[in-house]
Amino acid sequence: MMERTSSSAAARTSLAKAVAIRFVVLLGLVSLFADVTYEGARSIAGPYLALLGASGTVVGIVAGFGELIGYGVRLVSGYLSDRTRRYWTITLVGYTVNLLAVPLLALAGRWEVAAALLIAERFGKALRTPARDAMLSYATKTTGRGWGFGLHEAMDQIGAVLGPVIVTVVLAARNNYPAAFAVLAIPAVLALTMLLTARRLYPRPQDLEPMARQLKTAGLSRPYSIYLAAVALVAAGYVDFPLIAYHFEKAASVPDTWVPLLYAVAMGVDAIAALLFGRWFDRVGIPILMLAALLSASFAPLVFLGDFALALAGMVLWGIGMGAQESILRAAIAEMVSPERRGSAYGIFNMGYGIFWFLGSALMGVLYDLSLPMLIAFSVIMQLASIPLFYWVGKQMAPASRA
Repeated sequence: MMERTSSSAAARTSLAKAVAIRFVVLLGLVSLFADVTYEGARSIAGPYLALLGASGTVVGIVAGFGELIGYGVRLVSGYLSDRTRRYWTITLVGYTVNLLAVPLLALAGRWEVAAALLIAERFGKALRTPARDAMLSYATKTTGRGWGFGLHEAMDQIGAVLGPVIVTVVLAARNNYPAAFAVLAIPAVLALTMLLTARRLYPRPQDLEPMARQLKTAGLSRPYSIYLAAVALVAAGYVDFPLIAYHFEKAASVPDTWVPLLYAVAMGVDAIAALLFGRWFDRVGIPILMLAALLSASFAPLVFLGDFALALAGMVLWGIGMGAQESILRAAIAEMVSPERRGSAYGIFNMGYGIFWFLGSALMGVLYDLSLPMLIAFSVIMQLASIPLFYWVGKQMAPASRA
C-alpha cells in the first residue's frame, strides 16, 4: 500500500512538473518572438529617428524618457496585479502595446510620431513585466526557481540575437527602414498568438504553485530590502554596452565590423549562463549570486584596457553577468515574498534596478570623459560591494530553505 501511495505521489509530482515546464516554455516563446520584434527595432531606432530629422539631443531624450516612464509604470503595474489578480489582462494589454508599436513605425512619416511610438513600446514592456514575472514565479516553484527563470531568459536572449540579425538582412536587401519595421510585424503576431494560447491553456497560473510555507510579514521582508540594496549596487556598476561600443570605436581596440559580433557573442553567453546559473541556484541558493558578482566585476578592466583578445574575454564575462542578472535575480525574489505580494515585489525590483542602472550609466559616462581608471574602479567596487549583502541575505534565507 505504501509503495502504491509513494508511486502515485511521484507520478503526480512528475505530471505537475511537466505542466509547469510547458507553461514556462510557452512564455519563453512569447519572449523570444517579442524580443525579435522590439530588439530588432531598437537596433535601428537611432538611425531611423535621425533619418526622419531628429537631432542627437532628441534621440537621447527619447531613449531616456522611455526608460524613465518604464521605471514608474513597473511599480504601478506590480501593485495593480497584486490588488486585482488580473495577471493575464495586464500582461495582454502590455504586450499588445509593446509589440504593435513596432510595425507601426513603418508608417511614421515624422520623427515626432516615431518618438511617440518608441516611448509607447517601452510603456507596454514596463506594464506587462511584473505581472508576467509573477506568473512565472508560480510555475518555477515546481520546475526549480533558477532553472525556470534561466530557461525563460535563455529563450528571451535567442530572440534578442535574432531580431537585429533579421533587421540587418532586410536593410542589406532593401535598404529601407520602413520595410525592416514592417517585417517585424510577423514575430509580433507570433508572440501575441503564443500569449493567447498560454492564456487559454493556463487561465489560473497561480494554481501551478503547490501549497507551501507562507511568508507572514506585514510588508516586504527585511531580506528582500537588503537584497534590493545589493541589486542596486550591481545595476549601478554595470557598464551599458553602448558605452563599451563607444570605447571600442574611440580606442580602435576592436574593428568596427566586430563590435556587433562581440555583442552577439555576449548575448549567446548570456543565454548559456542563464541556464547554468539557474541550475546552480536551485542547488546552492543565494550564494551563487556572489560568484556571479565576482566574475562580472572583472569585465571592466578587460574591455576598457585590453586589446582585442582581452576585450573578447571581457565581453564573455559581461555576458555571464547579464545572464545571471536576468535569470536568478528574479528567481530569488519568489523565495522571499509571499505569492499575494509578488507583483508588487517584482514591480519594485524592476523599478529600482532600472533607476540605479540609469544613474550608474550616466555617472560612468561622465567618468569616461574624466578618467578611465576612475570608471573602471567605480564599476568594480560597486559590484564587489554587493557580495557581502548577498552573503547576508543567503544566511537569512538558509533556515527558511531548509524548512
